[in-house]
Parts: sequence; structure tokens; C-alpha cells
Amino acid sequence: MPAARSAPPAAPGAARAPAKPLNPAQKALQKMGLTRDIDLALRLPLRYEDETRITPIRNAREGDTVQLEATVVASEIQMRPRRQLVVTVEDESGSCELRFFSFYPSHQKTMSVGARLRVRGEVKGGFWGRQMLHPAFRTAGGELPAALTPVYPTVAQLPQAYLRRAVVSALLRVELSETLPPGVEPPVQGAYGAGGLQRSWNLREALTFLHHPTPDVAIATLEDHSHPAWQRLKAEELLAQQLSQQQSKRERERLRAPVLRPQAGEGALPLHEQLLAVLPFGLTAAQRRVGEEIARDLAHRVPMHRLLQGDVGSGKTVVAALAAAVCMDAGWQCALMAPTEILAEQHFAKLIGWLEPLLAARGKRVAWLVGGQKKKERTAMLALIESGEAALVVGTHAVIQDSVQFKNLALAVIDEQHRFGVAQRLALRKKLASHGMEPHLLMMSATPIPRTLAMSYYADLDVSTIDELPPGRTPIVTKLIADSRKDEVIERIGAQVASGRQ
Repeated sequence: MPAARSAPPAAPGAARAPAKPLNPAQKALQKMGLTRDIDLALRLPLRYEDETRITPIRNAREGDTVQLEATVVASEIQMRPRRQLVVTVEDESGSCELRFFSFYPSHQKTMSVGARLRVRGEVKGGFWGRQMLHPAFRTAGGELPAALTPVYPTVAQLPQAYLRRAVVSALLRVELSETLPPGVEPPVQGAYGAGGLQRSWNLREALTFLHHPTPDVAIATLEDHSHPAWQRLKAEELLAQQLSQQQSKRERERLRAPVLRPQAGEGALPLHEQLLAVLPFGLTAAQRRVGEEIARDLAHRVPMHRLLQGDVGSGKTVVAALAAAVCMDAGWQCALMAPTEILAEQHFAKLIGWLEPLLAARGKRVAWLVGGQKKKERTAMLALIESGEAALVVGTHAVIQDSVQFKNLALAVIDEQHRFGVAQRLALRKKLASHGMEPHLLMMSATPIPRTLAMSYYADLDVSTIDELPPGRTPIVTKLIADSRKDEVIERIGAQVASGRQ
């Protein structure tokens, strides 16, 4: 990926000049995170305007966005139906009326009678002929641009002209390194550019072109991101993402985690087998398969990073419970974290019913930890966790707070993993840092992701999918409903809840 460029350090002992106060545009750049040359170079246009050509007024059709060069022949303020500035301009081929409902004295001065203007806007049909509402305008003169004019996503304090100049300067200074090896080019669909010829693009060429495309290009291919320059940038980003994920995976493979294997006592079954015996249902083939995949991971010294996905009702929680049983059977602690208290309560109720009697026989407990607990209850839970008596901890973000000290956390289960940030997941992993090891990490999600996409996007994760529902379970129906049908959705939800369904 492109290398970030920073300012050289000041010489030792050199007097520092007082920092100049930032102007509003500079403050806006800083607030938007555009503080480095590479940030500006990658701030790509939202759309483009063609200011490279002048259209005769006669050829300006209704609905077209065009640029005119014409002379002001009339300028007046009208009060009906509301106060507005009406300016009439003419060229050799015809006339056009410009209307402004918001204007300043400086606008009137620039558009005084006799002034030669360049005007750009959408042509509309008026009662007296062609007109434009609030077009962009400036005094005519100078050569026409050689490239399309970029329009960037911005904020009110950051004018387009200022941002364009900042991007141009950044492109001249930025250091770009090629991620794609020499001779390797992304696939290009279609033929573009002068003469319809395909061409190869390096990263600098692609970025420069996207900021300043030539006028012969089809603007639609730029704005829908199908142009080869966009494909080159997409290939760069995809490869960089894959390389970073692979690097993350290699770094993880150098780390060490507790080895967790089922422990059979004298005359007693391993804890996970005891759990299977008390469950009021049997596992599906898919649950058994992913359970075996997780068990193999837990038995290795390399920390597990596995994504467990499956539809709502597919039985992810019981698979997580079996993994927790293997962990606790080996003498270590397990934590399950959910994004909301309601979801955490659902997990807690299930796990208490399945595991509490089995853990009680071993002198262990299931702890409950959320943000809204009373101080007395929270203090008691923290003591159980720190002593190790709480072999399983279920809760929300409260689980990763600094005040929570695990005795020996070895497995972290995160439900609805996409609802947590990277920093939150890392905070849970650091709970085992005192042992010089990393906990195993199992992330669960009901958001369906095609396996090939999941393996690509989550290249640092192993992916397990529960692809069948338990017998007798009603299939989940997922529908996309327009916001305009909100009342209908609320009515349907009420009917489902009233019938005892979820």
C-alpha cells in the first residue's frame, strides 16, 4: 500500500517557531482525518463536472447540465413570487435566464450588465425560454480546463476549490509504492480511453487519472467505478487487505494459547460429554461437524481464531457451550460476550440451565456481568471471576472493563461479532496477558456470508458454518421491507408476539 509520509523531525536544540493558528478549512481537513498526503490522494471524487467545453445556448437542451459563455444583457431584482435576482445572458446563438433566490451584493456586481460570464448548471424550460436556477458562475477568461473537474465529498467549512488545491499538492508530494508485483495486472473489462484501447495502469497513474480524468472518458464509468483506473485501485486495496490479513494470521501462528483437551476423571465422563447427556435434544450433523473443528483448534497451542456462522435458531449457542465445557474441563475460564443485555440474558439463561448443575458438582459457577448491576452484586461477581470460582462468565461490554481480572481466561466467545470493534475484541484477548499467552477466540454471527467471501474477507479467520436447522425448527424467513411500510411491519410483529412467537 502507499507509504505514509511525515514531516522530518526538527534538529536537536533548534528553536521551534510558534505554530500558526489553523484556518477553518485546515481545521475541517483535520476533523475529516485528511492530515497526510496519502489521505488526500485517496480522497477520491464523488462525481465530476465537465468544464472543458462551452455549449452554445442554442444547443443547450432541457435537462442537460452545460457550461455557457455569454454576456449579461439584463439584471434586476424581482419581488414576485419572492425576492430573486434575475439575470439574462446572451451569446451569438440565443439567450438564457439565470434565477437566484439567495444572493449577495457581490453577485450583483459580478453579474452586472455587460459582464462576460462562464455559467454552469442544469437547463430548465421556463415560460420565456431556457433558464437555470442557481447556476455556478464566474467571470469569463482564461483557457478551459484540460481535465474534468472533480467534486469531492466535503463539509461546509471546506470549499471545493481549497480541497482541490490540497489534493493537487498532495499528489505531487505523496510517495506511492506498488503492491502488485511487476507484470501482474488486474482484469480489465471493456475498452476505454482514446481510440477505445485498453492500457495497463500503475497506482500513481490510476490515482492521478481518477482525480483529473481526460474529457474523452465516459463519466458514467468513473462514477459507477467500472473504469480500469478504478479496477486498478480496487485490485490494490484487495491485495493489500489480503496481505495484511495473511500477515496477521502469520503473527498469530507465532503466539501461544493454552492447550484445551477434554479431561476424563475417575469414573466420570468429560464435561462436554456430560453436557451432551443432559441436553433435551440431539445435535445435528452440522453442529457435530463444527464442534469437531473447534475441538481440534482448542487442542493446539496456536490461538484459535474461528468465525462460527449460522442462521438464527441453527444452534450456535450449544456449540459454544460445548467449547466452553472443554475449556472448563481443562481447568481454565471461558467468557461469552454479547452486544446487548437482552441477548446476553438469553445466553445466560440457556447456559445456567445446561451447565450450572454440572459445574456445581465441581465447585464452580456461571457468573453474570453487565453494566447496570448493583455495586454489591458486581463486587461479588468480580471476586468470583478473579478467584477462578466463576469458570464461565457471561455478559456485555462490562466483561472487558479494566476492573475485571480473570484468573486464567483461555476461551473468549463473542456473539454478533460485527457489533464489536477491533479494540473491544483485543481488550478481551489481553485478559490472559499475565500468563504470556493468548486466549482462543470464537466469534459467532447470524449474518449469512457466502463461504468463499468469508474466507476472502476474513483471511485471518477460519470459518465454520452450521448449514442446517435442528429437526422440527421452523425455517427463518428474512424479508427486506421498505421504510414506507413501517406500520405494516409493526402490525405483523405485534401479531407474531401475540401468538407467542419471537
